[in-house]
Amino acid sequence: MRTFITLLGREVKSFLYSPIAYVVLFFFLIATGFNFYSGVSFLNQGPSEVTVVEAAFNTVLFWFPFVLIFPLITMRTYADEFRMGTIETLATAPISDSQIVLSKFLGAFIFYILLWAPSFLYFTAFEQITGKAAAVAAGAYGGSYLLLLLLGAFYVALGCLASALTNEQINAAVMTFVAIFGFFVTGLLGFILNSPSQAVRDLISYFSAVEHMADFSRGLIDSRPLVWYISMTSFILFLNLQVFQYRKWKA
Repeated sequence: MRTFITLLGREVKSFLYSPIAYVVLFFFLIATGFNFYSGVSFLNQGPSEVTVVEAAFNTVLFWFPFVLIFPLITMRTYADEFRMGTIETLATAPISDSQIVLSKFLGAFIFYILLWAPSFLYFTAFEQITGKAAAVAAGAYGGSYLLLLLLGAFYVALGCLASALTNEQINAAVMTFVAIFGFFVTGLLGFILNSPSQAVRDLISYFSAVEHMADFSRGLIDSRPLVWYISMTSFILFLNLQVFQYRKWKA
């Protein structure tokens, strides 16, 4: 356990000591802050049944930076180490491959959580200034951030897998974006197709991050997305382990 904690600390420090991490954090805070401001401004135009939480997590201004941050977070996890040759030292150390894979995943995931941590202040400030609740129930807050964690874990795992497949950070970033965008667009087919059958519509909604966020931000927590994201994250991490072991022995 001590070895794993050391590995995890190494990964977290690699983010915190990297200038690009603070560039990502700076622009992400600007994007999320502008998104929150736009949502509140929209609600100020007149009466609406949409809450501030729903307005903050269900717009294009939310999804665009959300999808883009994962290639930036994960592109260095393996690709940089394979390129510089430092992965050989790590792979020959008295630690298991699963510990290496899990520590890299959790290191990127912890940084992802740090990106979202300041967003709590937006809702706190809104309630302190206006004296009104940003959501109709506490479940809306919990549901929104729970889905952010589940989506984040899944997309971070995809990014780590892409990084393990190449030696170039740019290639890893492109593969991560294509994979995440593919999953994202698949979930939008219900909106794109003119008249899909009910069975097709139900199947598409099972994969739709947009529909999941729409439900969770209203406090409607469904167990099916929980199973989907947890199982897919576990499967992608398993593939990541296989790819890492293959490349390690091939090298």
